[in-house]
Amino acid sequence: MGDWKRPLSDAEQATVDAARTGGALRYEGTVVPHRSCGIALAETFGRATAPYQALRRGGITGHGQCGTAVAGRLVLGELLGDPDPAGPATPRLRSAVTEFVSRWGARTGACDGATCNALVADFSTFKGPERAAFCTHLAAESAGLVAETLLRNAVAVEVVPVGESDGADRTQGTAEDTR
Repeated sequence: MGDWKRPLSDAEQATVDAARTGGALRYEGTVVPHRSCGIALAETFGRATAPYQALRRGGITGHGQCGTAVAGRLVLGELLGDPDPAGPATPRLRSAVTEFVSRWGARTGACDGATCNALVADFSTFKGPERAAFCTHLAAESAGLVAETLLRNAVAVEVVPVGESDGADRTQGTAEDTR
């Protein structure tokens, strides 16, 4: 399990802040064109974006869990999972996902496990600025939490600056262990 009691170093906090900013800017669409919540997280961590399109609006239909919560787990899986398709979940992945899930609701202020439709039900229109700000917050906090989860589990984190490779459908290897 990661060390969640120690304070983050200045460099680690800067990485978390960069991830949070990257998720927010990609989602809100003011610096680069709007990305869906899942794609905003994928691009922030340099992941291939195509499969993350299925997370848009709670799995396209709104009936699925928040795309930022699912994307966070998927990024952790890509970075910490066993590259053998027949392999079990690695202990590092199991730990990181458990930590991410246990903190997601408190970090985002959203109900853990809620569908997209349930999370945005209080907004009069899905296309309105209040809902967009709410989901920008979810994307930012989820990206920050992914970065912090990796760092607290002694994994080096690469945060892709906004605009540097946005739109590129690239893949990378697994994360580096810094222990």
